[in-house]
Amino acid sequence: MAPPRFSHREILATTAGLAIAMLLAMLDNMIVAPALPTILGDLGGLNHLAWVTTGYILASTVATPIWGKLGDLLGRRITFITSIAIFLIGSVLCGMSQNMAELVGFRALQGLGAGGLMVGVMAVLAEIVPPRERGKYQGVMMAVMPAAMIGGPLVGGFITDHLNWRWAFYVNLPLGVVALAVCWFTLAKLPRGTGKARIDWTGSALLTTWITALVLITSWGGTEYDWSSPQILGLAALTVAAFVAFVVVERRAAEPIMPLTVFRNRNFTLAGTLSFIVGFAMFGGMTFLPQFQQFVQGASATNSGLLLMPMMVAMMVTSLAGGALISRTGHYRALPIAGTVLMAAGLALFATMGTDTSKTVTALYMVVLGLGMGCLMQTTMLIAQNSAPLRDIGAATGAATFLRNMGGSLGVSILGSIYAHTLTGSITSNAGPAGDGGDSAARMTPELLRSLPEAARHLFQQAVTDGVGAVFTWAAIIAAAGLLVALAIRHVPLRGFAADKDQPQDAGDTPTEAKATVTA
Repeated sequence: MAPPRFSHREILATTAGLAIAMLLAMLDNMIVAPALPTILGDLGGLNHLAWVTTGYILASTVATPIWGKLGDLLGRRITFITSIAIFLIGSVLCGMSQNMAELVGFRALQGLGAGGLMVGVMAVLAEIVPPRERGKYQGVMMAVMPAAMIGGPLVGGFITDHLNWRWAFYVNLPLGVVALAVCWFTLAKLPRGTGKARIDWTGSALLTTWITALVLITSWGGTEYDWSSPQILGLAALTVAAFVAFVVVERRAAEPIMPLTVFRNRNFTLAGTLSFIVGFAMFGGMTFLPQFQQFVQGASATNSGLLLMPMMVAMMVTSLAGGALISRTGHYRALPIAGTVLMAAGLALFATMGTDTSKTVTALYMVVLGLGMGCLMQTTMLIAQNSAPLRDIGAATGAATFLRNMGGSLGVSILGSIYAHTLTGSITSNAGPAGDGGDSAARMTPELLRSLPEAARHLFQQAVTDGVGAVFTWAAIIAAAGLLVALAIRHVPLRGFAADKDQPQDAGDTPTEAKATVTA
C-alpha cells in the first residue's frame, strides 16, 4: 500500500506537534537540574541524588528500541500518543512524590515515555515527509536541542525560586496536552502498522537486567554496601551473566533489539566509545555544577541556570561550526581529537575550583568544556553512521545513541557516589567526632545554608567544593583516556550521493564524494 500523502499545511501542523513532543523529552532534565538542591533538602536522601537523573536516562535508553518495534507492529500514531501519555502521567506522579524513592521510581516512568517520544518523532517524520524534503524539517527538530539546553535551566531555576520545585514536573502538562491534541488529529492518516514486526523481548529483558545491575553496582558500591559485600558481588555476577546471555541471544535473534554486527567496524566502535565518554561528561557536568553554584557561589536556582549558558552556547556554536566545516572539506578526524583535549582540559579546570572561585572564572571553564563537547557530539554520531552500510544506518544510530545514554547513566551514578561519599566524609572530618556528615547534608538547602552561622556555613561549602572537585578529577581522567580513542580513529571519506548503498566508503573514494552532504 502506498504511504499516505500529507499536504504542506498538514506537515507543518504535524511538525509543530512533534517539536513540542521532542521539547518535552529534552527539556525535562534541564529543568530538573537547578531544582535538585532544593528537592534533596525537601525530600532528603543525598545518596539517591544520582538516581533522579539516572533512573530517567536508564529507562529511556532501554525503552527506545522497544518503542521503535512497537511502532512497526501497531502503527506510529497509537504508540507515539501512548508514549506522550505515559510521560505526562510520570510527570504528575513526580510532582506528587513524598520521598526520594517515589521520585526515582516515577522518574523512571517518565523515562519510559521519553524513550517513545525521541524515537517516535524521527519515525513519524520519516513516514510523512519524503526523503528529498526531510532535511529542512529535521533542521527544525535540531533547533529544539539548543532551545532546551539554554531555556531549561532558566525555567527550572525560575520555578524553584518563585513557585515550588514540584512545578518543575507539572510544567510538562500544558505542553504535553498541546502535543497530544495536535498529534491526535494530524497523525490520523498514518497506517495502523504491519503487524509483522518481531519484538525481541528476551533481548530487551536481558539488556535491562545487565544495565540496571551495573548501575546499581556503581551507585551502591562503597556507599550503601562494601565492595566485597554479598550484595555487590551478587550484582556483579548478575551483570556478567546477563550480558553474556544478551550477546548470545542477539546473535541468534531474527530481529535483534541491538544488532551486534555494527561493532565489527573499527571506527564505529571507537566513535561509540567517544559517545559514551561525552555522555559521561555532559550529564555529570549538568548534574553537579548547580550544586557548587548554589551552595558555594550563592547563586539562586534561576541564576544557576543562567550561569550554565556559557557552556551551552559554546557547545551549540562549535557543533554548528564543526558540521559546516565537515560539509565543506569532508575531513573530520581533527574534531574528535580537539574535542577530547578541550573536554579533558575543561573538566580538569573545574577540579581546581575552591570556595573563593568567582562566577566569571567558572564561566570561562564552562566555555572550554562546551567547546570540547560541541566538537564531539555531532562528530561522533557522524563517524558512527558513516562507518555502517546504508542498510544498517538505523541500527548504527540507535547503538551510538544507546552508548551515549549509557555513558550518562553510569557517569551520573558513579560521579554521584563519589560526590556523596566525599561530601559527607569532609563534613565528618572537619566537624570532628560530633559531626554527622550524612544527616547534615541530606536535608541541606541553599536557603537553610544561608541561615547557618558563618563557621558552619563555611564547613558545608568546603565539603561541597571537595565533593565537586573529586567528581571533576575523575571525569577529567576519563576524558583524557578518550584522547587515546580519538587518536585511533581513521579518516574514512564520507559517503556521497554516488556512494555504494551497501558498504561504507574506504580511503580510495574520490575527494568529490568525500565532500558530499553529511548527515549527522
